[in-house]
Amino acid sequence: MLPESTRRVRRLLPIRWKWRKRSPKEKGLVRGVLWTVSLMMLALLLPLLLVAKGNPVQDSRSASGQLSESSARQSGSVIDGKIYEHPAATEPYIRVFLSGADKIEKVPLEQYVRGVVAAEMPIEFELEALKAQAIASRTYIVRRMEQGLAGKAEKGADVNDTISYQAYLSLEELSKKDAESIKKLNRAVNETSGQIITYKDKPIEALFFSTSNGYTENAEDYWNNPVPYLKSVESPWDAMISPRYKSVTEMSPDDFLTKLSIPVQAVPAFGAGSNHSKSSTSPSLVDMKVIDRTAGKRIGELKIGSYAFTGREFREKLGLRSSDVEWKSKNGMIELTTYGYGHGVGMSQYGAQGMALEGAEAKSIITHYYQGVKLTTYSVDR
Repeated sequence: MLPESTRRVRRLLPIRWKWRKRSPKEKGLVRGVLWTVSLMMLALLLPLLLVAKGNPVQDSRSASGQLSESSARQSGSVIDGKIYEHPAATEPYIRVFLSGADKIEKVPLEQYVRGVVAAEMPIEFELEALKAQAIASRTYIVRRMEQGLAGKAEKGADVNDTISYQAYLSLEELSKKDAESIKKLNRAVNETSGQIITYKDKPIEALFFSTSNGYTENAEDYWNNPVPYLKSVESPWDAMISPRYKSVTEMSPDDFLTKLSIPVQAVPAFGAGSNHSKSSTSPSLVDMKVIDRTAGKRIGELKIGSYAFTGREFREKLGLRSSDVEWKSKNGMIELTTYGYGHGVGMSQYGAQGMALEGAEAKSIITHYYQGVKLTTYSVDR
């Protein structure tokens, strides 16, 4: 069927005339009408073409709703397990030193957050727990950049991929993940895109750790400096669901004293087990005494003979999982039992999972573990 415009032109002329029999005047009339109609159609279509050009992601989806590869590259999306690192125009890049590969990987902020969540929290966790982790991880890097610490890591990178900053999976490592894991990871990051935690309009020090002993720790009880939003709160979920909640370590009296830099003669009661590996004679631990405990029920200070240690010192020198420690003599050895895993300050990851399993949303998890904070949308114009 001919377009309406053409039918109108045909009705102006005798239908039986052949084009070659028409006079120059008649041919000019037809051409003029067709030219006018063409200009009118172009004027109507041009705005639509410009809108489509300005929104490539919106208009480049396949029938299944998936982004095309070119659009994914522009938006930093993942297709078929591939992660593309091209950010939106206003999204900052983060330079990550990959310690294993000895090179720097440059990725947009939201892609960096993907890599951190993938490395820091099991993908099997509930979506809301993963979202809470994404918000905390994004807050960490935003705060670091706003403090002027860009370029302060190895070889001029902003951070490295270890827990010295935040653990991070590279683009190559992420590409090995299965499609369902990538989909879930993307949801956690995309559904919190740009969200950070602030206190008095400033990004917080969003500390987190694996597993609590039932409580989190005051910042000042571990690092001496008080932080208003890093206060001890209850975290009862960890004991029920975390495989890291309880750990037992055995150590000979010699190793124990050596790691703490205590001479054997300074603690005579230890002599019974000295130089005996798992002998029937057990050392006496009467000279080990807890002086006080923190708000988080961990060791605040203890003494071994005349030597005093903070809970943090005791934990770190002995390489223990937590500063909530119990001990006893056993077969010539010192048996140390710890509860929890990590420094204990900020958000417990297994606690976040426990809350999510009970139906808590990411915002509730965040405001439980970080006191007096609010969620804010990050902008590069801050």
